[in-house]
Amino acid sequence: MKTLKKMKKTRSNKEEQRRKEAHDKPIIGWREWVSLPDFETPPIKAKIDTGARTSALHAFRIRPFTKEGIPYVEFYIHPEQHRRKPEIRCEAPLLEQREVKSSTGHKELRYVIETDAEIGGDIFTIELTLTNRDELGFRMLIGRQAVRGHFIIDPGRSYCASSAE
Repeated sequence: MKTLKKMKKTRSNKEEQRRKEAHDKPIIGWREWVSLPDFETPPIKAKIDTGARTSALHAFRIRPFTKEGIPYVEFYIHPEQHRRKPEIRCEAPLLEQREVKSSTGHKELRYVIETDAEIGGDIFTIELTLTNRDELGFRMLIGRQAVRGHFIIDPGRSYCASSAE
């Protein structure tokens, strides 16, 4: 039977381990510039949203198709906020279609792709849902699944790890 003293020591060791791991991770702010190397886009202004499970990218003219027997999706993006140009054509293997509930409670069936994202020189693979974010403040939203284990988020800061270059 564990004593209270041993339980506190175990908890203390786990907290110390978490602190050590945290110091090894870069700090990012609540908004950052994110590049998508697979699509050769300029950096996109993104909101880091730990309240959202999945990440989302503003996309339009979304069209599924098959390439050599593999399901793909073609889509276009406007990487620059509040601008219609440039318009970049992208295509990626289709991971799945998933029902996603927005912050307003609206459910939408979205195409999901997997791609690399880069924040401040760190490149990691994320799942992205494709949706029309034209009326929203950010063309891209990075959810908690994408940043988990990669970064520490400081909600009081912006653009800590990246620049628009």
